[in-house]
This record gives sequence, C-alpha cells and structure tokens, in this order.
Amino acid sequence: MKTSKMNNARNEEMMQKASHRQDEDRKWEVLSSKYLFRRPWLTARVDRVKLPTGVINDEYYVLEYPDWVNTIAITKEGEFVLVRQYRHALGETRFELCGGVCEKGETPLEAAQRELCEETGFGKGTWRSYMTLSANASAMNNLTYCFVATDVERVAAQHLDKTEDLSVHLMNRKEVFQLLQADEFRQALMAAPLWKYFAITGMPE
Repeated sequence: MKTSKMNNARNEEMMQKASHRQDEDRKWEVLSSKYLFRRPWLTARVDRVKLPTGVINDEYYVLEYPDWVNTIAITKEGEFVLVRQYRHALGETRFELCGGVCEKGETPLEAAQRELCEETGFGKGTWRSYMTLSANASAMNNLTYCFVATDVERVAAQHLDKTEDLSVHLMNRKEVFQLLQADEFRQALMAAPLWKYFAITGMPE
C-alpha cells in the first residue's frame, strides 16, 4: 500500500511538471548570428544559441525563405484546378496545387490569388484561410499559408515567369483523391491540406 501511494505521488508530480512545461515558451536565447550565404532563393545563417537548460550550441544552422502559399481551387462545376510541373531537386514531374512565394508587401491571401491567376488563369470565387504549416520547423524560418477557393472561374490567360513550365489540369473530386492515395502529390505542404479537406468534407465513393 505504501509503495502504491509513493508511485501515485510520483506520477502526480511528473504530470504537474509536464503540464508546466507545456505552458512554458522554452525559447532559445540567440547569443550571436552570422550569415553564411545570401542569394535570392537561398539564405543560410549559423546561430550560437543557449537552451533553457543552460546548454550552449555553438553551431545551429537556419535556412531563411520568404513565406509560401498554396490553394485548393475548385471551380463552380466542382473541378479542382491543379498544375503539373517538373521539380529538379527530386527529378520528378508531379501534380500540385497552385502555389508560390509571398512577395514583399503582399498578404498571404493576395499572394495566393496572384499565383492562381498567373499560373492557371483562374480567379474570383470565395476564398478562406485553411491552415498554416511549416516545411521544416527545425531548420527553416518560413511558413506556408494554405487557402481554399471555391467557385473560381477562368478570368485570364496564363502569365508564367520565364523559368516556369507547367500545365493546368481540371480534375473531379474522385480523380484528385485517387492521386492523393497514390502519393502523386509529392509536396507535403500540398498533400497536408488536401488530406484535411477530404477528411472534413468526406472521401469520394
């Protein structure tokens, strides 16, 4: 009986500590920071940081990027607006949601609407914020803002940058879900909002 009481007291103490840690910020203190490389599409820095435990990490590397956006765009007819393009780092051509980079002075919504129009020629519709993700919270400092746009319609021709080469595809709900199940959406930041969408709205039969 005495052992049982001691175990219960120990468990309660551990739970209180765990609860306290959940409320703590646990933020690291940056002691120094130095940029190693700065280019338009890649910025790397190394920080010297002190953890709440007192431990000092002399080399913590961070990649800086602008924020990103992507959109689950659905037409008035219920078709999903997708793009298909080659991704050189993986050496693969895959289906994707329309997405891109937030430019200076843009809100995430403005960036998402601009990217959809430029890459696909679709616009208008009803837009709502859907979720916010990090591609790699341990090494990258940016966020990806995901949107759902319904009742979009073709409003213009494609207006691609000179380095962009992509095709636009309209697919029904079942076709998109089949691509998702087959891991055709390789980009995790695009697969995540799609899985959430189908989890909430229901899986196609």
